[in-house]
Amino acid sequence: MYRILFFVLSMGILLGTGAIWLLWSPNTLPFEGNRSLYIPRGSTFSSVVDSLQNRQLLQRIWTFRLVGQATGWKDQMKAGHYVFSSGASNVHLLQTLRKGLQTPVSVRIPAGSRRDRIARSAAANMAFTADDFLTALRDSALASELSTDTLHLFSYMLPETYQFYWLTEADDVVRQIKKEFDHFFERELASEASDRNLTHDQMVSLAAIVEWETNVDAEKSRVAGVYLNRLQKRWPLQADPTVQYALIELEGNRRRLFYRDYRIRHPYNTYLYRGLPPGPITNPSPSSLRATAAAEDHDFMFFVASPDGGHSFNVDLRGHNRDAAKLRRYLAERRRTQASAGR
Repeated sequence: MYRILFFVLSMGILLGTGAIWLLWSPNTLPFEGNRSLYIPRGSTFSSVVDSLQNRQLLQRIWTFRLVGQATGWKDQMKAGHYVFSSGASNVHLLQTLRKGLQTPVSVRIPAGSRRDRIARSAAANMAFTADDFLTALRDSALASELSTDTLHLFSYMLPETYQFYWLTEADDVVRQIKKEFDHFFERELASEASDRNLTHDQMVSLAAIVEWETNVDAEKSRVAGVYLNRLQKRWPLQADPTVQYALIELEGNRRRLFYRDYRIRHPYNTYLYRGLPPGPITNPSPSSLRATAAAEDHDFMFFVASPDGGHSFNVDLRGHNRDAAKLRRYLAERRRTQASAGR
């Protein structure tokens, strides 16, 4: 009798120890840091196991399969992006996957970019493609829902790094980023925009020109002030960045501007057409948006690049022509120096 009882207890302890080992003992290969696992929609348990193997996460595949089958969790796998560290048990792995305890991925929106580059960057870590994101930006119904149009929607992609779940749809990413822009606008720009009688679209279109005009943050508000002065006096903006945008639309790439380019017939050519262009030329950075909202009040009507990397500002054409000639002499001298060095 005692022998039977001892045998039963021993077997119980052995089985219990085995169960604990199957369920709770570490079952990942040793590695440093974390490893990501991507489970697409419609994945079977077998394909999940294959993904775990491909990521070199599982140490003992058979125990993972056994626990998944014994618990019934194998039929509850959720698609998504997951992050695991070394030492995870079968229970931890399976519970994470069956409950869909995903880890968000980063979506970076670069500043001063064209639609295609924004789309490529947005899609880099997501399940959707760059074309999916472009389709969302060109969706007139989505743009209308977000109180804008397809010409302006891409410019509301506020440059920042966001966190999204991997399987989030492209149109939902656009919605969320536009929502972030709206919060930013109301918090930091709305009052100044109202004082200047600028709508959201007008503010963004002007800030987009400032974005491409200078990368010196300290002078952005002064540049914005020049363009506002020209708008007030009903002068053509004569903004080189809008001509560059027109060339990109026509030729596909940026290049040096020539005098003939200022005569191209394109609605974004602000040398030929007065006022703001039909839409923004890029998605402006927060610094350009703030600078445009807080544009300097001054009498400058002209500016030209200066040798120090910034711009020289003038109230009249005579001073502007003087500084432009100075820049031409500097550039000519630099070209001669470079040519001599290359011999």
